[in-house]
Amino acid sequence: MADTATTASAAAASAASASSDAPPFQLGKPRFQQTSFYGRFRHFLDIIDPRTLFVTERRLREAVQLLEDYKHGTLRPGVTNEQLWSAQKIKQAILHPDTNEKIFMPFRMSGYIPFGTPIPSPASKFIQGYLGAVISAVSIAVGLNVLVQKANKFTPATRLLIQRFVPFPAVASANICNVVLMRYGELEEGIDVLDSDGNLVGSSKIAARHALLETALTRVVLPMPILVLPPIVMSMLEKTALLQARPRLLLPVQSLVCLAAFGLALPLAISLFPQMSEIETSQLEPEIAQATSSRTVVYNKGL
Repeated sequence: MADTATTASAAAASAASASSDAPPFQLGKPRFQQTSFYGRFRHFLDIIDPRTLFVTERRLREAVQLLEDYKHGTLRPGVTNEQLWSAQKIKQAILHPDTNEKIFMPFRMSGYIPFGTPIPSPASKFIQGYLGAVISAVSIAVGLNVLVQKANKFTPATRLLIQRFVPFPAVASANICNVVLMRYGELEEGIDVLDSDGNLVGSSKIAARHALLETALTRVVLPMPILVLPPIVMSMLEKTALLQARPRLLLPVQSLVCLAAFGLALPLAISLFPQMSEIETSQLEPEIAQATSSRTVVYNKGL
């Protein structure tokens, strides 16, 4: 009996310890602090977690019901913070926040890496952004390649190494061009800014400029691990005895390296700035500053 009691006590203590590792649950709020880069990084790792693509219909219903019970104060005893955070993660990954309908798998944030699907947007804007990105990327890539070929001071090995990095400035410039063309209307019309209570203060063009700048910087960082790390890693791996003896492994190894870099790049890039960025009202239009008593307002920078 004493052994049984001791075992039960140890199990209870272990469960309590596991539960205490998770922060107190807040419905609709991020699990991790958004004021630090590390907190945002962990938050977006949760958002893009591809394991949520395999959640069953039954598990989704259980998660939604658990959150409804919490909302209405009818939560059954013994439910931990970890279970509530897990339920919210599943719901937010699968269901649309406005319609509560399931999002088609490739268009979820968790499907971005395995499917590589662009975020849906109006066809005219998509075509405009796509053409602008392609033209700028091709122009810069071709121009840099020509300059490298004409650089007589470089040895063939150095020239080949530099050419491996040419895609990065080409893709980075394409991403900036794409953001500007896709969201140019925000610069003309402004974006909504909210006070500390979440009330709409007005529409600000200055906040729109800040949002586009932050998004453009994010898009510059996004291809960096994908286009910079694989050439460095592969240049070292290609010299190993394994790959020199088995050249057929080069393609699968390179694919794995690129996949790992892609998986790191997305959360790393979108964690640079808070999703809801803060700006002082003194930096905004006079009518915005006069419309609220708050010293700062927030705006959604977008992705």
